[in-house]
Amino acid sequence: MGVFEAIGTDDHERVVVGHDPATGLRAIIAIYSTDLGPALGGTRLFPYPSEDAALTDVLRLSQAMAYKASAAGLDLGGGKAVVIGDRSVISDDFWHAYGRFVDSLAGAYITAEDVGTTTADMHVIAEETKWVVGRAAEDHGAGDPSPATARGVVRAMQAATLHLYGSDSLSGSRVAVQGVGKVGSALVEYLVDADADVVLADINPAAAAALVDRLGVKEVSTDDILSEECDILSPCSLGGVLNVETIPELRCRAVVGSANNQLATEDDDERIAEAGILYVPDFVANAAGLIHVSAELSVFDADQVSRRISGIYDAVLSILDRASTDNLTPNDAAIRFAEDRIRREGNGVTFRHGEQ
Repeated sequence: MGVFEAIGTDDHERVVVGHDPATGLRAIIAIYSTDLGPALGGTRLFPYPSEDAALTDVLRLSQAMAYKASAAGLDLGGGKAVVIGDRSVISDDFWHAYGRFVDSLAGAYITAEDVGTTTADMHVIAEETKWVVGRAAEDHGAGDPSPATARGVVRAMQAATLHLYGSDSLSGSRVAVQGVGKVGSALVEYLVDADADVVLADINPAAAAALVDRLGVKEVSTDDILSEECDILSPCSLGGVLNVETIPELRCRAVVGSANNQLATEDDDERIAEAGILYVPDFVANAAGLIHVSAELSVFDADQVSRRISGIYDAVLSILDRASTDNLTPNDAAIRFAEDRIRREGNGVTFRHGEQ
């Protein structure tokens, strides 16, 4: 599959391939839009089975980042990077080469941590470029955005619960969390604090067992978590989990999670709606991580970050109300919500270095 065939009609502004034979770097940066500002999005490290798979992932993720930034009210565009590789063979020289690749875009793309990368990686990358956020607090950064992402997902769950039941309390709600990595584990803690009834699953038995032992939550197998009877299913692992095979197995009232690209295809939001399940689009529910790291672009203001994260609640309610009023799926309503702001407030031209 060629690059232009993969892009199709999505109108990405720029897709750039980086290769460094000396370190083995193979990376793709996709910039979907810079109408609202420079494109900010994380760098995902993953052993993709093919270059086509990596290209497909980065194109979908970068588009979602543009919508995420817009829906969150941020003056940022959408971009993403994927690095094809295995952490076991990656050195600091590898990340230095990647940092130079990011720097070559002169600020049109700003990177951050994502699946497979860490704040320590961002520190090394920052030795080659200033266009990086998501560094550790001791490295003049905002620290790990995972807890912030989890807080935002909780706010989205509260909005969904209000829409469904007329009350936004999660007390007594049964929530099934698929994946308890950095975000999922923080989410479980917040849900327990909110007096929710939590059941979880993860491919890492040790990660799941640790939360079961410490918090007294219930664990089920990864094969059973999607069909667990619950009020809210929360996908917090990799994307594509909601598809033609899994949707008929769902036994939840709502889906609200942190994973990106939860819908395997564009038709899956219709399938979820036909099943009578409320879907809160992932790029709205998980926007708090972006809110958190983007605050590094100026003087970090914890109060402002907290207010923006709380705003996810209002954004979700607006989107769900629009979906009901206009007879749209929540995903279509959220895309229109984001695109409306890009058209209304965007500059209509691509970002140029120094025009922030």
